[in-house]
Amino acid sequence: MSVLVLAEVDNGVLSPATARIVNAASQLGDIDVLVVGSRAAADAAALLGGVRKVLFSDASLLADGFATLLADLASSYDYVVSGASSLGKDVMPRLAAKLDIQPVTDIVAIAAGNRFTRPIYAGNALETVVDGQAKHVLTVRASAFSPVANGYGAPVEALNGDLQSVAKFIAAHRTESDIPDLSTAQIVVGGGVSVGSAEGFALIEKLGRTLGAAIGATRAAVDAGYAPNDWQVGQTGKIIAPDLYIAVGISGALQHLAGIQGAKKIIAINSDAEAPIVKIADVALIGDLFEIVPQLTAELEKSGLKR
Repeated sequence: MSVLVLAEVDNGVLSPATARIVNAASQLGDIDVLVVGSRAAADAAALLGGVRKVLFSDASLLADGFATLLADLASSYDYVVSGASSLGKDVMPRLAAKLDIQPVTDIVAIAAGNRFTRPIYAGNALETVVDGQAKHVLTVRASAFSPVANGYGAPVEALNGDLQSVAKFIAAHRTESDIPDLSTAQIVVGGGVSVGSAEGFALIEKLGRTLGAAIGATRAAVDAGYAPNDWQVGQTGKIIAPDLYIAVGISGALQHLAGIQGAKKIIAINSDAEAPIVKIADVALIGDLFEIVPQLTAELEKSGLKR
């Protein structure tokens, strides 16, 4: 079986999520990776273990162009796989429509070549889907899989053809930061609307930087303007699976819990001992977050854990 993986490229750099997507796809067959727009990202993808070759296009494409390119390449592959990211959610349904097949989305485990596990009911249940189609269009939750190890360097093959998108790119609005990528971070510190303000989130950021962690936020905190959109964690935000999740001032609404169910350990800092997040946490610190968080940060810095 042959697999084509659509690489995640962020600002010209190969996203760490790609190594996780490749690891998931390795259970299905021989892997080729498609990289669009960045030769540096293509060279990085060539170093991922298990990759047979990298297909590279220097075209500047939007979702419709990605779908057209993938549809042209799909005849040579049994599977076309991407992450269940904003890119995958935009491109893969278009591809499935072009190929006239049903995609299987949000996969968290692969049981066999045509049996996939995915969450339903906001992550409260898992279902196994059997895909009996001859060709498969899949999206996988990168956070549910570990990254593949480095390989020995696969060949990079340039694609020919003048590809263009019908849609027009207008502008990109980015949040520049040196903190780890939220989707693949091992430690995440998340803040809720109880933090009270954008200034209050400075406490969350300081704790995060001390731990070398990514920063997350609930939808309520984002909607209130306390945190940027790309920090949102939950059913309508990013799905994460860190080794440690520290939830600060987060009650634990169902939509948020759906985004953190893959977390291995949860620490809750909350004034409400009956909050849903406290009941599922491995460790709970009950009290005023404006007292606990600075004390915790100071103790971590004194212990030499500051990164």
